[in-house]
Amino acid sequence: MSDPVLALTGVTKTYNAGKPGEVRVLQGADLTLAPGEVVALVAPSGAGKSTLLHIAGLLDTPDTGAVQIAGTDMTAKSDNRRTAARRAEIGFVYQFHHLLPEFTALENITLPQLANGTPDRAARDHAESLLATVGLSERASHRPAALSGGEQQRVAFCRALANAPKLLLADEPTGNLDPETSGVVFDALMELVRETGLSALIATHNPDLAARMDRIVHLDQGRITPA
Repeated sequence: MSDPVLALTGVTKTYNAGKPGEVRVLQGADLTLAPGEVVALVAPSGAGKSTLLHIAGLLDTPDTGAVQIAGTDMTAKSDNRRTAARRAEIGFVYQFHHLLPEFTALENITLPQLANGTPDRAARDHAESLLATVGLSERASHRPAALSGGEQQRVAFCRALANAPKLLLADEPTGNLDPETSGVVFDALMELVRETGLSALIATHNPDLAARMDRIVHLDQGRITPA
């Protein structure tokens, strides 16, 4: 059996520990994602979903507990090793697209590949293929300001998957869009995820979108519980 793409075990995180105003965000969170599995993470605002995603994505470290990516315990790895893992194995999508405004859609997807050592022609070809998958081939030369909100977010999805990660982490990826556009953009995301076969943990407030994923988990009082 393949190793889980993501395994969180007993993860805790407290801010201002031991001080007035101490906030215990995660209190023994456990979560496993199998290869190719798409999981919805549902929780109210302030429950700690962003913290959980940051820890899963190696952007933050837990106070206690372990974080494994593709069978490797990353909890105590060096900053350089964690950075390399983020670049090669993890893709991130946020509520806001965070595209580089001075670059075209194609260039925004090409750049992370070049940073990862992909030759220019291969990087451009892959970026063009990703844009075609989400129906944006004709918008490849447009800068973000010339794209609609839904188009910008689809480009952000392509950028997150540019280096063929094993794990996608998305924090309310359609939360800044109107309901109709949200559905279109989510369709594009799911098509990309299914085509590439990666695992995804997607935080959402939208019950309709959550129901379309393989599994739903809740973050409740700092712990992960099944739906």
